[in-house]
Amino acid sequence: MFLRLDEWKHVFKLDPDREIADEALERICLSGTDAIMVGGSSGVTFDNTVDLLARIRRYEVPCMLEISDREAVVPGFDLFFIPIVLNAGDPEWIIGQHHEALKEYGNLLDWSEIVTEGYVILNADSEAARLTQANADLSLKDVEAYARISDRLFRCPVFYMEYSGTFGNMEWVRRVRGLLTESRLFYGGGIDGPEKAREAASAAHTVVVGNAVYEDLERALATVAAVKESGKESGHYD
Repeated sequence: MFLRLDEWKHVFKLDPDREIADEALERICLSGTDAIMVGGSSGVTFDNTVDLLARIRRYEVPCMLEISDREAVVPGFDLFFIPIVLNAGDPEWIIGQHHEALKEYGNLLDWSEIVTEGYVILNADSEAARLTQANADLSLKDVEAYARISDRLFRCPVFYMEYSGTFGNMEWVRRVRGLLTESRLFYGGGIDGPEKAREAASAAHTVVVGNAVYEDLERALATVAAVKESGKESGHYD
């Protein structure tokens, strides 16, 4: 399957450690979303990841794994997203985990399936921030500097602004999008329905919807059309 990240406007993120019924999963996969991202900050194992992948593979939607634990790397995904948490206090999440993974699997990887994410966590109260010991007390200048590291220095295909459970500062997101030349801007956090999805889509290249899937499925599903309509209205199809 040939995938174009630059065509993705909407992504659903599913956590292998959270329950989702078959009917709900079917509706997610047939919703018109551009892709499904599988990943989570805790409780992700090989077994629950391979189980979720097998269920998603009943449908034709592209599916990628965002790797947070090398013991839970499951073959069979279309792409593997590798987060480099640029504002992590623990260097394991900047380079340590990556080094260990490549020692073990480096000669087995298909590099055409690997996507690096320059990742900045902006909610200090999130599980991801606690896990990585992220310094989330950042200014706009800090975030812009991280964006340039991702974009110009590391040349990551994706720069991810993760507010993880809270809705972020869309003016900041818009400013960061405007300075990126190499990286595509993914935004995630606090998108609980079509209104916020539309707002986020006007600021970022790609909107990621996660928690809403488990909290209010109908409103989560409505974010797909909201994001696509926002793109048409704004002309943001870059």
